[in-house]
Amino acid sequence: MNKSKLAIGLFVAGTLTAVFGLVILFVGPIIIDDQIVKNLVIDPENEVSYTMWKDIPVPFFMSVYFFNILNPTEFLAGEKPMVEQRGPYVYRKRLQKQNITFHPNHTVSYLEYRSYFFEPSMSVGNESDVVTIPNMLVLGAAVMMDNMPHAVRLLLSATFKSFKEGPFLSKSVGELMWGYDSKLVDFLNKWFPGMLPSTGKFGLFSEFNNSNTGMFTVHTGKDDIRLIHKVNSWNGLTKLIYWKTPQCNMINGTAGQMWPPFMTKESTLPFYSPDACRSLELVYQREGIMKGIPLYRFVAPKTMLANGSDYAPNEGFCPCRQSGLLNVSSCRSNAPVFISQPHFYNADPVLLDYVQGLQPTEDEHGLFIDIHPETGVPLNVSIRLQLNLYMKKVSGITETGKISEVVMPMIWFEENGYMDGAIVKTFHTNLVLLPMVMVYMQYCFLGLGLATVLGAVLLHYSGKVLLKKDPSTVIENHGIIKCERTVIPDASVSTSSSEQTPLIQDHVD
Repeated sequence: MNKSKLAIGLFVAGTLTAVFGLVILFVGPIIIDDQIVKNLVIDPENEVSYTMWKDIPVPFFMSVYFFNILNPTEFLAGEKPMVEQRGPYVYRKRLQKQNITFHPNHTVSYLEYRSYFFEPSMSVGNESDVVTIPNMLVLGAAVMMDNMPHAVRLLLSATFKSFKEGPFLSKSVGELMWGYDSKLVDFLNKWFPGMLPSTGKFGLFSEFNNSNTGMFTVHTGKDDIRLIHKVNSWNGLTKLIYWKTPQCNMINGTAGQMWPPFMTKESTLPFYSPDACRSLELVYQREGIMKGIPLYRFVAPKTMLANGSDYAPNEGFCPCRQSGLLNVSSCRSNAPVFISQPHFYNADPVLLDYVQGLQPTEDEHGLFIDIHPETGVPLNVSIRLQLNLYMKKVSGITETGKISEVVMPMIWFEENGYMDGAIVKTFHTNLVLLPMVMVYMQYCFLGLGLATVLGAVLLHYSGKVLLKKDPSTVIENHGIIKCERTVIPDASVSTSSSEQTPLIQDHVD
């Protein structure tokens, strides 16, 4: 009887434990996903995630490489240019969102300001290093004036000479980056306002430092987590005006810092880049792990910067040249400027034939973003782009000499950042360890419950089998009680009787 009660008790306990494990198995992921959604929504009440969104705690750096021209005289005479890469010159990038305004339609607007600070200890060289690159003001303007009357081109050439502007610049890295004094720039800004992108000193990044990327309005995800971080408008625009087709003018994806959660290998990373004047999209490449955190790596497909001939949807970005080049003249004051990946990586190989000294590799020049797929949070980012100037000989402008038609690389830069320190530990604990503990718990409860039920069943049937084998034996408290039978004659029965009825008396040993 005691064994039967024990078996029933174990069976009930095991069943309840297994059911609890099943409940965790099905409800646990829902609870985790619900917590992810609650913590990701852009809301000041989500103190930790909102602070990370507002003031990105991950250190970002911009590494700049210059293509120093080694043979400017021969290049001007028509020979193939020869370049050497100089750098990196590393700048710490600080991002901060300001003018944050929440709207009733579950969107939020902001201006994100960026500032750069030189990091000598991380750089190979100093901002005082002198490099030689093409003079964008001269060679770029020459191409822009190619279709103008010959007299206008002669006048432009005379203007260059009067301001002592030649086809090449040999200046310090700091001047080329953040601006240098130029009488020609002052003249153009005075008599042709709006012709140049900046009104002060002229530099490759002069308009970037201490500036913002425009007014972004993005979804907070409060009404639909699938929309979180997606751009609703940029500078009040829901579509661009730079390109020739509606598809190319679309503002797709996020602002390029975070993406919606619950990604799969079929997901893509669309984002709008004001610097590239268009939306870009990365595709899944492979899985990986960074400091114990699972990630998906997304990279740029070849079609991203392919020309219209190789990829029809890009026809709207033309006039195009070789694949791998994006013509951004329509949003850069019509200057003949092209964007590519560094060293023309993933571009038409013919581009490498026009310039000596380029050696593209995926590891050094391919761009990628590593994403935690459950949250859409980037763990490691490396955006690498190259700035190129299209140049050629222009009749009437003697500064162009006999330059052969070429897309000339000037600089390339990498913007990179990755999670580290306390942020990684917090991220790993909340989004990796705790879900892992819940997974182990559910299987432990299931296993324990099933094992207990099985033990109860075995205990129940083992008792039945034992009784069938020897009904006179009872196992109790781990001792054996054996019953023996002794026959005692009945004295009340006559001994003369031929048959005696025995009395049976039990003796316990």
